[in-house]
Amino acid sequence: MNHIKNAVATLCLIAAGGYAYAAPVTVTIDTSKPGPVINKNVYGQFAEHLGTGIYEGMYVGPKSKIPNTRGWRNDVIGALKEMHVPLVRWPGGCFADEYHWRDGIGAREKRPVKVNTNWGGVEESNAVGTHEFFDLAEQLGADTYVNGNLGTGTAQEMSEWVEYMTSDSKSTLAELRRKNGRDKPFKVDFFAIGNEAWGCGGNMTPRYYTDLYKQTETFLRAPKHLRPQIIASGGNDYDTTWTDMISREAKKQTYGISFHYYTIPTGKWEVKGAATGFKEDEWFSTLSNTLKIDGMIKKNVEVLDRNDPEKKVGFLVDEWGTWYDVEKGTNAGFLYQQNTLRDAVVAALNFNIFHDHADRVRMTNIAQMVNVLQAMILTDKDKMLLTPTYHAYHMYVPFQDATSLPLTLKDNPQYSYNGSSIPEISASAARAKDGKLYLALVNTNPNKDAEVAVDVPGVSIKSVKGRVLTAPAIDTHNTFQAPDTIKPAPFSANAGADGKLTVKIPSKAVIVVAVE
Repeated sequence: MNHIKNAVATLCLIAAGGYAYAAPVTVTIDTSKPGPVINKNVYGQFAEHLGTGIYEGMYVGPKSKIPNTRGWRNDVIGALKEMHVPLVRWPGGCFADEYHWRDGIGAREKRPVKVNTNWGGVEESNAVGTHEFFDLAEQLGADTYVNGNLGTGTAQEMSEWVEYMTSDSKSTLAELRRKNGRDKPFKVDFFAIGNEAWGCGGNMTPRYYTDLYKQTETFLRAPKHLRPQIIASGGNDYDTTWTDMISREAKKQTYGISFHYYTIPTGKWEVKGAATGFKEDEWFSTLSNTLKIDGMIKKNVEVLDRNDPEKKVGFLVDEWGTWYDVEKGTNAGFLYQQNTLRDAVVAALNFNIFHDHADRVRMTNIAQMVNVLQAMILTDKDKMLLTPTYHAYHMYVPFQDATSLPLTLKDNPQYSYNGSSIPEISASAARAKDGKLYLALVNTNPNKDAEVAVDVPGVSIKSVKGRVLTAPAIDTHNTFQAPDTIKPAPFSANAGADGKLTVKIPSKAVIVVAVE
């Protein structure tokens, strides 16, 4: 209850103008020079066979007492639809390179039970396979991204999977799909050849992988109007060798090159840092580390611009998000962690960066949708809650397929901690499909509120209206006992008598508003 009272008090102070602010930052939006469209798939999701990310978290089976549609939880599906999920990647991740698609078709009671060697050593029932995944995507109205098995699979296996999914002929594989309950071909929007080929996907070199990629891509045949866009497994962190090799040797065959980067508070995989109960040092280090992705994208884009000046190849951040030490008492292989206001700020900072690179960054997939790492939703048997990251995604829905607009930040102060600094304000603007101008603002400083003067040359701004996400504590989070401790609140501001509009942003906050 204290969290709720404090949050209400905070918002009352905002409305009453009761904060002391430093000199305003000026955000100038240039509507005369529209930039590239922000692909809706920048807000893509990722569902791997990992912990309770799929089983229990999303899929409970058609016989479950938890209300479901063909096994998929109605509460979770409803929440994800409300968030306008544009794309889902499946079945992994590292799991994908040990997944054999034939294990996941046919009668569920006859499917082989395997061991999930990557994630917890638990039994994998294969209850969720190809047909179930496409049922999920169709219920969500989302595009599909299927990750093929290059690690322990073959070109033949992937070729036959693509045929099974997409063929409209009377071939044996197409007839098998029909026998299993699906007459028309599935709509496979994207198909990846392997995952993390540099690591769990086979510990390959860029040269070796690229050769295998080209060989496999040759045999991924499908009807022209149903052929998926092909994605190559790329690098991670500051490594650009994968982007360089693939964009030089296989750009004609490639829609995009994947890239992975996880934000870790300590920067050390052995002891990553806690999801809750952290102090300002790890608030700062988390935000500082997540901002590094901007430099990583720039380095890879430089390589792409050199090898692919026509900009045909996208740079796809198909795994990203925060990674903390798992919650005590949970299976270490399930990667279950709480989700706080810090995660919502991390998400918004990344969104703004992705928007800045909209010409190349055409897809991203946060890890992951439910109960795993930086999840949108947490479940406990029949209970469900929405995380702060969910709310950040929901607030940013207007940016899906919006036209990016250039902006400048003047007099943006630095948020400093222990001798290091990051920009205090992050911003992004776009013209949405509804014709409205939207502005997103993030205040990274947990101790200090800010004022932002909004200027749109040639446009008389009357007001801004939208939502704000903030909370009293940096680790404020929702629990099953108090699932609405942190959620967005209405936000608005009007221009003054002088015609100027200033937005007052509380500390540690995310704001998305329509500029009118």
